[in-house]
Amino acid sequence: MGYPFKEIESKWRKRWEETRIYKTDFSRSENKCYTLVMFSYPSSDKLHLGHWFNYGPTDTWARFRRLRGYNVFEPMGFDSFGLPAENYAIKTGGHPQDITEENIRYIREQLKQIGAMYDWDHEVITSRPEYYKWTQWVFLQLYKAGLAYRANAPVNWCPSCNTVLANEQVVGDGRCERCDTPVTKRNLTQWFFKITAYADRLLNNLDKLDWPEKTKTMQRNWIGRSEGAEIDFRLADGSDRLIKVFTTRPDTLFGVTYMVLAPEHPLVEEITTPTQKAEVEQYVEATLRESEIERLFTEKEKTGVFTGAFAINPVNREKVPIWIADYVLMTYGTGAVMAVPGHDERDFEFATKFELPIRKVILEPGTEEDAPLTAAYTGEGTMIQSGPFSGMPSQEGREKIIQWLEEKGIGRRKVNYRMRDWLVSRQRYWGAPIPIVYCDRCGEVPVPEDQLPVELPYDVDFRPTGESPLQYHEGFKKTTCPRCQGPATREVDTMDTFVDSSWYFLRYFTPQLNEAPFDPDIVNRWCPVDKYVGGAEHATMHLLYARFINMVLYDLGHIAFEEPFTSLRHQGVIMGPDGQKMSKSLGNVVNPDDYLEKYGSDVFRCYLMFGFDYEMGGPWDDSGIASMDRYLNRVWRLFENCLWVFQEGNNYQEMGPDEEKLLKTLHRSIKGATIDVERFHFNTAISRLMELTNELYRYTGNRPREEQNAGLLKRVLEQFNIMLSAFAPHLGEELWERTGHAYSVFHQRWPEYDPKMLEEETVEYAIQINGKVRDKVVVPREASQEEIVQMALQAGRIPKLVDGKQIVKTIVVPNKLVNIVVK
Repeated sequence: MGYPFKEIESKWRKRWEETRIYKTDFSRSENKCYTLVMFSYPSSDKLHLGHWFNYGPTDTWARFRRLRGYNVFEPMGFDSFGLPAENYAIKTGGHPQDITEENIRYIREQLKQIGAMYDWDHEVITSRPEYYKWTQWVFLQLYKAGLAYRANAPVNWCPSCNTVLANEQVVGDGRCERCDTPVTKRNLTQWFFKITAYADRLLNNLDKLDWPEKTKTMQRNWIGRSEGAEIDFRLADGSDRLIKVFTTRPDTLFGVTYMVLAPEHPLVEEITTPTQKAEVEQYVEATLRESEIERLFTEKEKTGVFTGAFAINPVNREKVPIWIADYVLMTYGTGAVMAVPGHDERDFEFATKFELPIRKVILEPGTEEDAPLTAAYTGEGTMIQSGPFSGMPSQEGREKIIQWLEEKGIGRRKVNYRMRDWLVSRQRYWGAPIPIVYCDRCGEVPVPEDQLPVELPYDVDFRPTGESPLQYHEGFKKTTCPRCQGPATREVDTMDTFVDSSWYFLRYFTPQLNEAPFDPDIVNRWCPVDKYVGGAEHATMHLLYARFINMVLYDLGHIAFEEPFTSLRHQGVIMGPDGQKMSKSLGNVVNPDDYLEKYGSDVFRCYLMFGFDYEMGGPWDDSGIASMDRYLNRVWRLFENCLWVFQEGNNYQEMGPDEEKLLKTLHRSIKGATIDVERFHFNTAISRLMELTNELYRYTGNRPREEQNAGLLKRVLEQFNIMLSAFAPHLGEELWERTGHAYSVFHQRWPEYDPKMLEEETVEYAIQINGKVRDKVVVPREASQEEIVQMALQAGRIPKLVDGKQIVKTIVVPNKLVNIVVK
């Protein structure tokens, strides 16, 4: 019979809830530890394995911190707006609100099974008006600061979800991250947040953060800062119309032989000549069906169409033809490029295919000026065929040409970013309404803060039309202008759900607060988050957006810290037993409920920590969970067999070799577990506890009770119990109570190790002769230098090697080596 985990786990969860043991005292912030996992999205009524792998081990870290004396706050909530609930409602005829609330009820109970230190009085649910009222408040702060604006722009469109996607939500080969449908482009009037205004700060602050280097690199690459020049090319038709291009290589400007516009560039329709119109329109239509990934694929054959128009190169007054091609994107730079086929690989391929001129203007070191180019040369060199700049090193020429362009007023130094402004409009119902109204007299008017929230109506008709269902709800759409009191219409788009999750960590402290989004006194003392844990897939979305919103609130004086998450850790992915990502279609989804029923929460969470590297994950193998079950049952039996130690004890107080070994194993385990848990190396931390378990069994199994040091054994078991409770909290509490201790084990302190107990009684020295290692010797740690030298001279083959030679001197490096100098 195993230990009664069902009874034990139910008992302690109830006790924790009744005693409110995990209630955090926010008045004490001197030793605070704000521990946060990325909250769950209730898209179904079940917690999957990934949730457990994220939440269970992080709770172990939080409990460890609590036991070490930190005042820990570990809240939980639900990121509950979003497309899946709305799509499910369309499919089943249900309502997103009802579906979401029902899922939350189920998942909340499942989360309690983990046995985490969540205080449910501090729960946040982003789809409830008391929360999204303040998401709308965040929008208004950006709007008032000039950081929220409306513009017509080409956007990513998912034809399956019938909504716009942010660039970050287009994944893989240009597919929707939600439904895997190929993404197309549409021109729509949308709301944007001006995240590009914060690009440099988002980039520079990364160096201050304790984040995985890979994640910081992903954000750096996504922001994509590049320095260069913006140059004006005037159309050759005599008009004042300009095409602005951004280039990082203004030193190649004399090599421009044609220009390329993105097919969706607004000038295309204006400049295309009548003879080219049909061909251009056909090409534009075909391009809109391609994803950005497809358009940028380097192996793809270059395609394009001549518009019939020309532009003037500002440095040499040459007329250059204007083409359109799908490899130029409206979403990067200006949507136009100056093509320098001699020094850009894509331009070279394009020019070769369409027989456009290729001109060499940068001379590669070690080559002849008149040698023909067989491929684009993209490196540095000497400028040639570049008018007054010829003969300059290309790096110097870049600066000189920018200066010349600025003097002439036809160009300017510029920093460009790959990152675009954050598109926050969504043509869906299940999201926070954008708090803007449109009035014929006043124009675009923000909803006053005292009129928030703008609530979602319940009675909507879900039509898969590509427009928000709010478009057809007259009661919602028709309103009064807050400025002139005349008739007005509401914005019917809702906000991207990443806006909801960009500030939620501020709300956890006071989720019932009605007068403000958060209490600045508590937030400024308890933030930033000390340890944030979640998936690496959020590197260029949630993690970037949350940093941006936090910086805006900091700049506006609402909070006193610039970055939201001081330290970040990612959990790995547990794959299906077949090594593939878990998927219902593959039939390889592992249901945690089956294992919880059979083994209980403590065994399950301990196996997740022991069986997998936390940052790597790996394929699921349930053969290991039975081993973890045997281990915790072994611990249970150990304490059952040692209850006498806590009850009657004995008078045996000898500290012989066996007692010394037990004590050393304890301190070695404390040190190892302390270091390993702190760095999220849970598998090796549990191994340390297993080593201690084995030594306890060896000690208690080798002698009768009257010859066991009960005082020592009691101390070791207590410290083992405290450490175990961080990993298996229900079992830890039960053992603490069964051994006669007062509630709760989590009011205790994590044990400290004694470095002296880890010192070995002997030390191994390498023996060198004239600097070369010849042998080694083990000596007592307390031996004097003279004794160490004498033992070294008598060790192994050393007597033979020094025989007949004069020993000039000996050098002892403590605890490392003995060097014998001979001649």
